[in-house]
Amino acid sequence: MSAPKDNPMSWKYCGDQIKRWRQRAGVTREQLSQAASYDIESIRSMEAGRRRPSLKVLQVADELCDAQGMLLGAHPYLVPEPKPSRSDVYFDVEKEAVAFYFYEALHIPGLLQTEAYARTLLSHHMPPVDNATVEERLAQRLKRQERLELPEVLFSFTIYEAAFHTSIGGKEVMKEQLHRLLAVEHTRNIQIQVVPIGQVAPSGLSGSLIILETIDNEQYAYVETHGTNALHSEPRLVGELSRRHAMIRARGLNTQESAQLIRKTLEQL
Repeated sequence: MSAPKDNPMSWKYCGDQIKRWRQRAGVTREQLSQAASYDIESIRSMEAGRRRPSLKVLQVADELCDAQGMLLGAHPYLVPEPKPSRSDVYFDVEKEAVAFYFYEALHIPGLLQTEAYARTLLSHHMPPVDNATVEERLAQRLKRQERLELPEVLFSFTIYEAAFHTSIGGKEVMKEQLHRLLAVEHTRNIQIQVVPIGQVAPSGLSGSLIILETIDNEQYAYVETHGTNALHSEPRLVGELSRRHAMIRARGLNTQESAQLIRKTLEQL
């Protein structure tokens, strides 16, 4: 795992401290490797700051080097960020938005995902991330879903039907996920529209698209595809993306027809 670009110094500092304590105590890298059940290269990478020192290595090094908690105390400062740092700006805007217009082609939008569905997606992130990162990001995603409970905030979700047939997590996970969509059918501030297979415009296959509006009538557009994302505020580009979203949405079923399609999909699973 590579150090994150925005905060590599905590890894480097901690790794350097492991090395200094080890050398001071006369503990070889081989001894630490064997005691912690890590290979030599992994220990070398941790000491060099190329890899995040694990809790197990910190525990073992602290004991072997008689550091009396000085090494183990670094662990809270090495916990992965609960969300990718490149998305921080989007999450800040999301907190202020009073209207959301989502479009997803292949996944259920994050704010509507069940815990099992979200965990499956996060667990298969590329490049791979460790379990701690998965759990932190999962907790953050579930926390964000609390905004759905605010009646004054409007949510419009447009989903391409293909997202119902991806079998993410297997049949039972998909069933639970579709039931989750139906659970908000009669919620006043949440609207779900499905674009049937074969009805989506080619531009609708380019990735996810979110239009956000703030109480001050500011508009933003957030786009994401293949590990890259961007939040746009320039009026001309936001207007263009808003029109694209509107054209995709226009091909969708109404909310009642969409609920019927979801129920039909459930019966076929």
